[in-house]
Amino acid sequence: MRPPMCRFRSGIAFGLLCVVWQGLAVSEDEPEPAPMTLREAVAGRFEIGAGVSDRIFDKEENWPLLTRQFSSITPENCMKPQSIQSTPGQRDYALADRFMQFAEDKKLHIVGHCLVWAKDDRTEPWYYLDGDRPASKEVLLSRMRADIRDIAGRYRGRIGMWDVVNEALDDGEHYLRPSGWVTACGESFIAEAFRAAHEADPEAMLIYNDYQNELPKKREKMLRLVDSLQSQGVPIDAVGLQGHYEIDRVPFEELEQTILEVKARGLKVVISELDIDLIPRSRWWAENGRHREAMAKENPYANGVPADVLERQAEQYGRLFRLFVEHADTIARVSFWNLHDGESWLNSFPWARVNHPLLFDRNREPKPAYAAVLRSLRGE
Repeated sequence: MRPPMCRFRSGIAFGLLCVVWQGLAVSEDEPEPAPMTLREAVAGRFEIGAGVSDRIFDKEENWPLLTRQFSSITPENCMKPQSIQSTPGQRDYALADRFMQFAEDKKLHIVGHCLVWAKDDRTEPWYYLDGDRPASKEVLLSRMRADIRDIAGRYRGRIGMWDVVNEALDDGEHYLRPSGWVTACGESFIAEAFRAAHEADPEAMLIYNDYQNELPKKREKMLRLVDSLQSQGVPIDAVGLQGHYEIDRVPFEELEQTILEVKARGLKVVISELDIDLIPRSRWWAENGRHREAMAKENPYANGVPADVLERQAEQYGRLFRLFVEHADTIARVSFWNLHDGESWLNSFPWARVNHPLLFDRNREPKPAYAAVLRSLRGE
């Protein structure tokens, strides 16, 4: 309740009337105003989103949290080519269409994920074959273009951002990850994927997405790729930094340097899959996996997280969002990977444990990290 036209009147007497009216409006009979949400605190500086289950339309218990806090959603799997066409020539859009309709009904923006996942274990084996022989470059690119034309074209004008190519860069000494894509096509499949995506939906923001690409060695490869694409006139609009971080190991300085490097090339940055793992996992891959047997027994927070650990997580989330606000002219979107702790992929990857990497707990209640992010967004 507020006095009409207070903003448009002048004069001492009327001003006093406004003050009195506003004071009366905050009476004991009036409810307290609802606390600010993430999407309100962002205030349009960038999209705030979440990666969600493909079957979010069946999880009604999550809808209030999703629609109140977030403005965009990314499907975990249902828009990937291998989900739509696991059998050659048989495309099934039933799940993707239901996801799309749910998002539109809830007035949520959609991030398409992803048109090419450049890993052999994420590409159907038949995709690399032509009969009983390896598929040629021409055959493989033709299949890829057909997929992109069919998938991105189906949702043309309805999806604002697409992860066009996902995780093509190598973690080791190679430039690109060894795969059937690289064997048949070299680097060219990446440029051709972006061209096909632009043709299918000229208005969509087209993204190259990867993990740990803010770290110096992989960043160098990513910038090499971006420079190559731009020199060919390829329509790339943004770089996705997945942001799967571990507590006390968030690479703040490297992240800022990467944002600046991408900005210098005239592109946007999206933080595409953000979380902060409370049970660090890096050693899982160290020394040829020799620590895995012991690590698979680690489950330190099965019965809850100590307050000091939650505060450390909150401080690091807050610092991240201060960085995002500072570079809001370059950040197009920040998306968390999953809605709340109970749904996080980090409960099962790379081993089963009870994890707590997000802003909301298993009861969908805000954690200290949520308050820290709000403070950063409000500039406090």
